[in-house]
Amino acid sequence: MEFYDVVKGRKSIKKFKNTPVSAEKLARMINAAMMSPSWKNSTSYKFILVDEKKELEQISKSIMNKDNAAAQSILDAPMTAVIVADPNASGEVENKEYYLVDSAIAMEHLVLSATNEGYGTCWIAAVNEDIIKKALSIPQNYKVVAITPIGEIAESKEHYDKKPIKDFVFSNTWDNAYNDSTK
Repeated sequence: MEFYDVVKGRKSIKKFKNTPVSAEKLARMINAAMMSPSWKNSTSYKFILVDEKKELEQISKSIMNKDNAAAQSILDAPMTAVIVADPNASGEVENKEYYLVDSAIAMEHLVLSATNEGYGTCWIAAVNEDIIKKALSIPQNYKVVAITPIGEIAESKEHYDKKPIKDFVFSNTWDNAYNDSTK
């Protein structure tokens, strides 16, 4: 896939086939995630790939969304990736904790590469961290940053409407809307 097609094709998928993720494709996805930049190349994050039913059930119970679709997606997908990070293994500048930035970049690399490989994902961050830490034996110094189910897509879903660029992108100053001449 071309890069911009991957970006356009990425959607938050919550319905999956239970077909196992190809080991070859998973290796490419993990390699893409591990190529992401991090603060001073510290790589404070780690991924846990979960495909055991018992652990997936526990992870699904950690989800704090009001509807059940996200929790159900964890149960339906053949795999869930959990990204955790050690805040002390990264930096902080003016109250910006870079373990969060580094983890987000790595997760985005994983999500986009999954799209490129033909898989769906759904970035989920509203979780009860204690449930996940207990289920996956994660050391206390690590923070659960986000999770995503990964699997073959079992739903047809349109991408959300593109937001008006003029409301979100500015040129040089806050009050000067960027002119998107490529509409």
